[in-house]
Amino acid sequence: MDILFTIDMNDFDKSWPHSKRPSVRAVIFKGGKLAMVYSVRDDYYKFPGGGADDGEEHQATLIREVREEVGLSVIPSTIKEYGEAVILRKSDIFEQTVFEQENFYYFCDTDDSISAQQLDEYEAESGFTLRYVSLDEAIRVNSQHPDVDFLIRETRVLKMLAERV
Repeated sequence: MDILFTIDMNDFDKSWPHSKRPSVRAVIFKGGKLAMVYSVRDDYYKFPGGGADDGEEHQATLIREVREEVGLSVIPSTIKEYGEAVILRKSDIFEQTVFEQENFYYFCDTDDSISAQQLDEYEAESGFTLRYVSLDEAIRVNSQHPDVDFLIRETRVLKMLAERV
């Protein structure tokens, strides 16, 4: 998969070892709008997706995470690579370790059914909900959070998608 960009938070020693956790993100357009996870509590948009379980293939992760976070069912035959965005930052878990978050973005379509979300505690507390939004609106809202690393990533991907349209 092509690398879209790398964001280096520069908050670590370059000699530290790296830990990785791959995650996948869905880019789903319906009727000219983007299906996004909206945080009611924190007022931001993120692409549906999340971390892969040990040994889980990207496609399986994408299907599972989209169903859990927004209740949409991905049509497997429509999944197509978009690109990878990487964030390098100091690990919150391991001392003197660089966390290399690999984010793999995939275009896909979903069927018209919507099932109940299966949110973890953090997602439920954040008020994660499905919203269909324009690229411009998602960029505007996320730009209100210029210091949040994952929103810097999401906003950059949104801007790249806007350039394609």
